[in-house]
Amino acid sequence: MAVSDNSRQSLIPNFIYTSSSSPSSLLMTKTSNPSLFPSTSPAKQQNSFVIPAPNEPLGKIEMYSPRFYAACTVGGILSCGLTHMTVTPLDLVKCNMQIDPAKYKSISSGFGVLLKEQGVRGFFRGWVPTLLGYSAQGACKFGFYEFFKKYYSDIAGPEYAAKYKTLIYLAGSASAEVIADVALCPMEAVKVRVQTQPGFARGLGDGLPKFVRSEGALGLYKGLVPLWGRQIPYTMMKFASFETIVEMMYKYAIPTPKNECSKSLQLGVSFAGGYVAGVLCAVVSHPADNLVSFLNNAKGASVGDAVKKLGVWGLFTRGLPLRIVMIGTLTGAQWGIYDAFKVFVGLPTTGGAAPAPVAETAEA
Repeated sequence: MAVSDNSRQSLIPNFIYTSSSSPSSLLMTKTSNPSLFPSTSPAKQQNSFVIPAPNEPLGKIEMYSPRFYAACTVGGILSCGLTHMTVTPLDLVKCNMQIDPAKYKSISSGFGVLLKEQGVRGFFRGWVPTLLGYSAQGACKFGFYEFFKKYYSDIAGPEYAAKYKTLIYLAGSASAEVIADVALCPMEAVKVRVQTQPGFARGLGDGLPKFVRSEGALGLYKGLVPLWGRQIPYTMMKFASFETIVEMMYKYAIPTPKNECSKSLQLGVSFAGGYVAGVLCAVVSHPADNLVSFLNNAKGASVGDAVKKLGVWGLFTRGLPLRIVMIGTLTGAQWGIYDAFKVFVGLPTTGGAAPAPVAETAEA
């Protein structure tokens, strides 16, 4: 049984973005007229993939077009920038617990110390570099993840892309995070210094020039390798586990096929899957998170210095409970916001049960 060229082109992206095994129910449809619903006549179909948007504020978006990746990039900015800025107080306490555990002994006492010494305004120290840094990271993380996921699927081909989809999720997310951390690193360095050294600076405006004068422009990237060590495993777990968890939820927990579920239910699944994935992310990436906080706080410090002072056990456990709560909530909210924006512009939500490959017989 031969497989037509059109079938080969459609198999790769379809299994990633749809949950239905029926070709007629795919959210991504091929049509000769983008302004109409897809025709059922194969003779009139062309090779452009178009999403019928319910609201279509930007018009119909062709899959894997520049507008598609632009929409994913904007969704990433909103999901990461806003959520990280919102949890700035938790991040502030967590960083100080990692740097000065004798003073910040627990979550509750940490909030008490900050309130006593810096007042309510002190809980949001470093919010500007947090917003800018994680917005840039989110843009690269989600935008390039969608790009690399499609790119690696094309390389693997339909059969292997479906068979080894988890490896594609892992490779795509790792590749995206390498780029995303280059965008994040300068703002992360300034954020940690502002949050953990009272009196260093009020925020980004005076903190960035002071940091550069002290350690040079390259000092902004001193924590890049540990940041990769924290964020790449984190992001691989974030995307691969989310895709897997969501697929399992639609397959085993929800009796209705994904394409028949309401948008609110789909977004609820995105949040739940994101929260569980976030807990796993926090555990995997926590030792590197302690290293990043230590190196960005101490001038001239090395990884060896951090291990010597914190200890191996401290690297894995110091500040972990708070980070689990923070990252779980953060990741769940990120996936909820990201998929909500995709729905808003007419794109399908991320993840879902993969359909069986569909082969078309070539006419003799």
